[in-house]
Amino acid sequence: MGQPNPSYDTATVKTSTPTQSKWKKHWGQYGIVYIFLVPILIHFMIFQIFPILFSFYITFMDWPIIGEAEFVGLKNWLNFFSDELAWKAIGNTLLFSLYYIIPTMALGLFLALLINSGKKGTGFFKGVFFLPVVTSFVVISGIWSWLFNGTDSGMVNSFLHLVGIPPQLFFSSSKQALIVLAGLSVFKVCGSTMIYYYAGLQSIPAELYEAGRIDGASSWNLFWKITFPLLLPVHFYVAIITTIGSFQIFDSAFLLTSGGPDYSTTTIVYYLYQEGFTSLRLGYASVLAYILFFIIFIISLIQRKFVGKEVTYK
Repeated sequence: MGQPNPSYDTATVKTSTPTQSKWKKHWGQYGIVYIFLVPILIHFMIFQIFPILFSFYITFMDWPIIGEAEFVGLKNWLNFFSDELAWKAIGNTLLFSLYYIIPTMALGLFLALLINSGKKGTGFFKGVFFLPVVTSFVVISGIWSWLFNGTDSGMVNSFLHLVGIPPQLFFSSSKQALIVLAGLSVFKVCGSTMIYYYAGLQSIPAELYEAGRIDGASSWNLFWKITFPLLLPVHFYVAIITTIGSFQIFDSAFLLTSGGPDYSTTTIVYYLYQEGFTSLRLGYASVLAYILFFIIFIISLIQRKFVGKEVTYK
């Protein structure tokens, strides 16, 4: 009889547990994915999560950037409730949103219907309507400043003079400046809104319109009974992004009015900028940033409840 192999010892044989085998198989399939995700996760933690947490931390600090930070507790939060200019900035932002959101959605839908009609030249106009979206905001602001110059040399005032209307102050008027800024934003953004609605229109089955025409429905009835309700998901998405955009408005106020006249165009983001980088009150500016987040979050929930409904093509 042969001698037993001394290198073989059943007591020392190691077998993989089901959990270990499952993990090895999983890692063999997706390990490379996790490796490539590591840089993205590191970037996300450093440039997204950390700033959010750190900005919340400095809401409890008095930090003038230059110098030592001092812990002040809830002082910055309490100061917000007694800050009349902060409330005025919020009011201006809400008013700007009123001037901006509905016209942007309505004009975007109108342009989408126009280019979806299939008439000759719609491809050309699609590019023309989208051109302001890809044009620099600084360039468009310069054009807007020339158009709405509050003197006789302004193009709009020149046109008003031809029809017998006296020249308007526009940017120099506390009642008109915010409306003019909203018009600038509508002009800049409606092209992208048009694309969203155009994509939604393309997804509506043509059979629904054919059935409606067979039943004798007019063009208005087809729009109101088929097009508009089936675009509810697009309405919801566009309402969300335009709301967020309206509450983040800064460029036009910074470039054209500097928050004036009489703080009539001081929006919450512009006031946040002033507090953080002009007055060097980073703690209070962080409070304003969180207030802005809460406002957008609440409005988004309201929009979700009343606009964000499921749609089926039946």
